[in-house]
Amino acid sequence: MFESLGDRLQNALDKIKGYGRITEDNISDMTREIRLALLEADVNYKVVKEFINDVKEKALGEEVKKSLKPGEMFVKIVKDELVELLGGEKADLITSKNPTIVMLVGLQGSGKTTTIGKLGSLVRKKYKKNPLFVACDVYRPAAIDQLKQIGKELSIDVYEEGNTNPVDIAKNAIEYAKEQKYDYILIDTAGRLHIDENLMNELVNIKTEINPDEILLVVDGMVGQDVINIIEGFNSTLPLTGAILTKLDGDTRGGAALSIRHLTNVPIKMIGVSEKLDGLQEFDPERMANRILGMGDILSIVEKAEEVIDEEEAKKSAKRLQSGKFDLEDFLNNMKQIRKLGPLENIIKMLPGAKKMGLNNITIDPKQIAHLEAIVLSMTPKERRNPEIIKASRKQRIAKGCGQKVEDVNKLITQFEQMKKMMKQLSNGNMKLPF
Repeated sequence: MFESLGDRLQNALDKIKGYGRITEDNISDMTREIRLALLEADVNYKVVKEFINDVKEKALGEEVKKSLKPGEMFVKIVKDELVELLGGEKADLITSKNPTIVMLVGLQGSGKTTTIGKLGSLVRKKYKKNPLFVACDVYRPAAIDQLKQIGKELSIDVYEEGNTNPVDIAKNAIEYAKEQKYDYILIDTAGRLHIDENLMNELVNIKTEINPDEILLVVDGMVGQDVINIIEGFNSTLPLTGAILTKLDGDTRGGAALSIRHLTNVPIKMIGVSEKLDGLQEFDPERMANRILGMGDILSIVEKAEEVIDEEEAKKSAKRLQSGKFDLEDFLNNMKQIRKLGPLENIIKMLPGAKKMGLNNITIDPKQIAHLEAIVLSMTPKERRNPEIIKASRKQRIAKGCGQKVEDVNKLITQFEQMKKMMKQLSNGNMKLPF
């Protein structure tokens, strides 16, 4: 999502960074390119008009004229306006109530049931919650079975009463959850192919009965400008507390996401970034603006690392590296930790300046990492701890044991020694980082 828009905006802003003076003429040139980029990304034309007017007004203000680097000041103005467009402040999930009751609504095909699984997984991991799924979609064939399957995969319990009255199911589920000490209740409701009176009446009845803390609309991020009509259609009857945009890893121009908060005042709280059950992220306007403008998202990388990487193991490896005792056992452990972060190309894209360094289109074959692991696992513990003893006959045995070539074993050992040497120089302060 946003890749094409990001490229266009970055190219436009790169031109103005070096300008020593800001004039109405060069501002008009820049804003023309930005306007086209936003419109082509499917941003609502009213939103684009307001955005451009705000940028122009601030760019021609006294603060920019007096700035030593007016070009960079202009880039900051565009970024700040983009953050505002995306919602300004991050809209956090409500998690403090005990239990917290969350009702998910949406049209059929938006990915509502799968999103319940992703959200349950996220609140359990990040907020240490004990979630319960509630099956209130009694109309769609196999909806209850789908939710039970997701619950089984995640080891999260599902409350269901079959094809009975959804309002009664929701009411009974809340009582059950309180008795069994569940503290985060996620209610899967029925969808329709379009918004109709029956759908809305049922949702209103459930809402009246259980008084949820959150009513989140799950909406397909690939539907384009129609997302605004869908949100307004639900919000006019059911007071939404937020939206979850799904399928943002697909081939979508992303402009709808830039228009939602401005046109509906409903905050985007979460975005779906992959089909996997851990593929849901909290939406942060500032971080998203940074990504769009190629400024990176280091905080998201750090948070992801904190979630999946063993802190004690990481500290131990760092100490061994500094003391020069880092061996292939440590190398193997580090590889396993890094793999927990997910596809490495997704992490690399979040580094500041990734596009300029040619890293935004990089692809890393997970098989290559698996091959490296296989080589190290083919060694004896003694060889991993003392790579210098690995001579010709040992290399042949290792290569045969993992189905790789001797040259691959040589390459791994050479790369490991180079990395070890570089890290030792860094820890001794004898080498400057290249950035």
